[in-house]
Amino acid sequence: MGPGGGASARRHDDTIFDMGFHKGEDTEFYLAKGFRVVSLEADPKLWAAGCERFAGAIADGRLNLVNRALVDSSQPSEITFYQSTNSVWGTIDPLWAERNRRMGAESVAITVKTTTMAGLLSEFGTPYFAKFDIEGMDMVGVEGLGDAEVRPAYISIESEKDSFKALRREFTVMQGLGYDGFKVVPQSKVPVQRCPQPARHGTYVDHRFAEGASGLFGEEAPGAWLSAEAAIAVYKDIFFRYALVGDDPIAPRWARSLAWRLGVRADWYDTHAKLAGQA
Repeated sequence: MGPGGGASARRHDDTIFDMGFHKGEDTEFYLAKGFRVVSLEADPKLWAAGCERFAGAIADGRLNLVNRALVDSSQPSEITFYQSTNSVWGTIDPLWAERNRRMGAESVAITVKTTTMAGLLSEFGTPYFAKFDIEGMDMVGVEGLGDAEVRPAYISIESEKDSFKALRREFTVMQGLGYDGFKVVPQSKVPVQRCPQPARHGTYVDHRFAEGASGLFGEEAPGAWLSAEAAIAVYKDIFFRYALVGDDPIAPRWARSLAWRLGVRADWYDTHAKLAGQA
């Protein structure tokens, strides 16, 4: 049994869930800010490397690094994981694996053990902040927060890029869980983020974010808090640009070329959400 004591009725404000550990880009930051961290990584190679890199934090109980794939309760205890040649794109979603193949990243299918959000909440308790970046499974994690009697004060997800209907559903789900403030943060600008001093969460650290990191969170994340509709309006322009020059552009080649020359770039965005009533 982890430090959460099996109860999700109390929020542990010293704890962060890093759902999508990868190489520990975000876990490193959360630990440096003084938080306890529960990190999830399905890829056994990345998990093993993380155990070696963060051996000290694991030994002193500041980090629990869990080698599981996150699924909903309808899935079995083991599942196929597509281990990608581009390590950040490992996924249990075969459609994502196919997209990765089209983009030049082949996969090897392996079998990994699974866990659910309910299981993590039961073992470790409800965290202060939960980051979801698990290649097609973010909303499985967010929806799993419905099993907690209290919710994290802040969450973030890598938002939908291809279906505006799916994007709206993301906001509907988050609002249904009690989140009413949102920020839209471009991933490409994370490496230039700088930590505010004094810190608004945890302790101040002069941290430099690596490419691929999720960056600042909550009140420290850049931008003003928006309503759901205002945030969705921001995504309308993002979707237009993604349709022009994204992974699977619908625009003809000449239009993509013109857009590129005009400086139109596709980017991936994270949506940060704040629980209603959170100061």
